[in-house]
Amino acid sequence: MEFTEIIARVDQLAPGAFAPAEEGAGHVWVQPEQWLKVAQLLREDPELHFDSLMCLSGHDRGPEQPLWVAYNLHSMDILHKLEVRIEALREGGSIFSVANIWRTADWHEREVYDLFGINFEGHPDMRRILLPVDWEGHPLLKDYTAPDYYRGIPVLKDKRGWE
Repeated sequence: MEFTEIIARVDQLAPGAFAPAEEGAGHVWVQPEQWLKVAQLLREDPELHFDSLMCLSGHDRGPEQPLWVAYNLHSMDILHKLEVRIEALREGGSIFSVANIWRTADWHEREVYDLFGINFEGHPDMRRILLPVDWEGHPLLKDYTAPDYYRGIPVLKDKRGWE
């Protein structure tokens, strides 16, 4: 199924669920309050059957912009894919968890929470996964300032040679 056919099918089942995408963008935007309904539709509709969440990524465009999450979906039997994007407010923003729809979202959502601070409403275990529980802040935010020390240990800021 081509991108335009996927969009048409979702629009037929849930009119207005997708915000208009830029021409040739290859992704769609969904309002946060509609995400859970759209996610269930994308998974359960036999013509769409997005049975695999390949990746979930947090994004920060800068301190004055909202954060957003990109969900890369794939259908293993129909062999089509789709990227869905959802905005979240910088302070206290949340998105409905899809961990009960795609099990792999469990750890992906925790990682985005840990590194960007986006909360996933309804997640079964929303806690840090990469950083210590007492770490302050979310390191992948563009306005994040790393501490000089963590529990008396210097936090290295010069990453040359790590790549």
